[in-house]
Order: sequence, then structure tokens, then C-alpha cells
Amino acid sequence: MKLTKYEESMIAGDFGYPRQQALQQQIEVGRFFDAADFVEISQVHLMADTESLGEAGVRYLEELAGYPRLERSVCVPTITDPRGIDLCRYRALKQNEEWALLEQRAISAFESFGILMTNTCINYQIFQAPVFGAHLAFGDTGSVIYANSVCGARSNFEGGPAALAAAFTGRAPRYGYHLGKNRRATHLFTVDYAPGDLADWGALGAVIGRRTGSYWNVPALTGITSTPTSDQLKHFGAALASYGSVPLFHIDGVTPEATDIGRVLSGGLLSLPGGRITAADIKNFYSEQGRHKGKVDVVVLAAPQLSLLEMHMIATLIRGRRVHRDTDFVIATAPEVKAGCDRMGITVALDEAGVIVLEGVCFYQMYAKETARANRWKTLVSNSAKLVNIIQGYDYVPVLATTEQCVDAAVAGKI
Repeated sequence: MKLTKYEESMIAGDFGYPRQQALQQQIEVGRFFDAADFVEISQVHLMADTESLGEAGVRYLEELAGYPRLERSVCVPTITDPRGIDLCRYRALKQNEEWALLEQRAISAFESFGILMTNTCINYQIFQAPVFGAHLAFGDTGSVIYANSVCGARSNFEGGPAALAAAFTGRAPRYGYHLGKNRRATHLFTVDYAPGDLADWGALGAVIGRRTGSYWNVPALTGITSTPTSDQLKHFGAALASYGSVPLFHIDGVTPEATDIGRVLSGGLLSLPGGRITAADIKNFYSEQGRHKGKVDVVVLAAPQLSLLEMHMIATLIRGRRVHRDTDFVIATAPEVKAGCDRMGITVALDEAGVIVLEGVCFYQMYAKETARANRWKTLVSNSAKLVNIIQGYDYVPVLATTEQCVDAAVAGKI
């Protein structure tokens, strides 16, 4: 890889061990992907929940925290993905004290690096949304696909260690979606369906994700007749990334690189795989998710975290009603959104209805299997296609439902 003089000094150790080892790791990644050099990045979004880190990962962070401040401080704005524990509510969820202690140790280490503990996967809705063409090192799949597609920024999926390395160096290897040639559409889908609820947008993302099916493939959509909202695109992209490992999509006339769909198509309109997506395809996807005929143990709205508008919508739907005594209703949102909900009375309305409002976490990253056993949760209902996909790996039996159906299930204790 071609290095600048500054990067050569970094690899020589002139700026301390944390930056030296970070750049060494990035060079190996760059060589693997045939990157010619590095791009300078403007911000980092770090995935590093404690369930993934474990004791060894936290100990590694603490070792880095022992270096002098000038050597261990991040050199670009760095924010965090959801944490593994809501330190204010973990006891109510019957979660272990050692998990909370591990979380506190990780937070202390991150703060010593100058990382901002935003604890959210919807950073693009809250903090300095990326601008068109900006190079990033984002981690959460939903954040990456939104930044790439809706904002027109450029990032690969960066795992926790890679994102931390980028925070220390201010760089990322120039490969994948940092390169314009890899951002052209490889699949073209004509959508003959008008999604309404957030769950519908997630189902659409899941169907297209399955048909696209590769990190290196880019779907383009035509036929979307109305401009989607930020929350609708959020659920679409999160499901697309979950079911297809896809980090970028284009929507004709909606996303910034597809103002003219012909500009993003590879090889001409007729040569691209894809096909038509109909209402029957979406109905079949819902049917695949099954239906709980008996008791619903837990209703979860998370993955992605809820925006302020979603929180208000749930409070409106459940106002004057109460969650069933044999069912739990769990919502996860960002700390800044939670503060807004506190100020506007939304949190009070949800609390009065019996909703468990968690901040700074995401359901599948918070020891979901162990928490399920402690609370005797098995059957789960959610409006998030992403969550329904992931949570099956944690011994849940999930069902995808519309937002209103989710609230009704929480109140009735069944679908």
C-alpha cells in the first residue's frame, strides 16, 4: 500500500503504540482487499457491545487506556453503537451484576480515548448526519447502509476492531464502497407494491436482500411512487442489510446517487438480474414468519432503535390502555431520544401503560438468550424484520407484525 509521510511516521511508532498497531492492522486489511492506499475519514461509528467484547476484549481496551493521553486519544469524532446493558434498568430485566460491571469498565476505557458514548444505531437521525461523498468508518449495518444509500456517504461494514483502528488513525483502507466503481447497481428491482407500515418496509428489504444476497451486490429499485420517510428507509435498509449483507441501495428519484437511475446501472437496464416485487411476495414473507396462536411472551420494538416520532406513535397507540399482565412490552431508543421523550411527556405515557423503555441498548445485543431464560420469554412479536431475522438465533420464536398489531398484542397478551 502507498503510504503518506504521516502514515509512515505512524507506522514507525512516532505517534505511540495505539496508532502504530492500529495502522499495522489496517495495512493487513488493505492488502487483503488490494487497496492502493488509505482514505481520510470524517467520523467513526463504533460497534463494541460487552457481550461481543467479553472479558478479554475489555481487558485489551484497558491496556490501551494505560498509554499516555496523546497516544490513545481518537483523532476523528467517534461515537458508539448501542451498549449491552441499560445501567438504569438491567435489574428489572433480571440481568447479571457482572454484566453491568463489565459494561462500566468498557465505558471507562472508551471515555479515556475521547469517544463520545452516544450508544445508538440511529446516529444518522440524531448526530451530524454524514454528507454526500464523505468517507466514514461506520460499524452497525443499519448505520452503514443508511449513510451509504440515503446520505451518499462512503463506508464499508467496519467491525469493532477495524472501527477502533480507524478512530486512532483517522483513516480506512480504500476498497469496497469507498470506490465509485463498486457503487453501481448490479441488480434492478421493479417494486409493484406500496409499503405502508414500517414492518412492510422491513419485509420489502428482506425480500430484496434475499434475492440480492451478497455484500458485493448493489440493488436498485424503481416503482416507489411516494417519497419514503427517514424511519421507513431506516427499516428497509436494516432488513436489507440483515437478510442480504448489503451495504448500499439505490431508489430511483429518492437516493442521491439515483436522481437519474441510468447513472447507477451497470451494463444497461435489461442485463441486470432482479425482477419484480409484488404484494404477493410481501404477503408470502409475512406468512413465512408464522403466527403465535397462544400467549405472546414479549413484544419488542428495537433494531433499529426508535426515533422520537416512533416513540410518539407508540405512546399514542397505547394511550388509555395497559400492557397485559402476562406479557412484557420492551422498547429501545437512543439516550438523546429518551431525554426528549422525558421532556415531552412521552415516557410518562409509556410508563403508565406498562411499557419497559430502555435507552442506549438494542435488544439482540444485550445478552438476549440469557435474558430470555431469566424472564421466561420464548414467543416474541416485533415490527422489525431485522430483529425477527436475528433473534431466531437466540432461541426465540418471533413473528413479524405491523406496529399497530404489535401494540394490540402487548395489550391483549396474544395476536
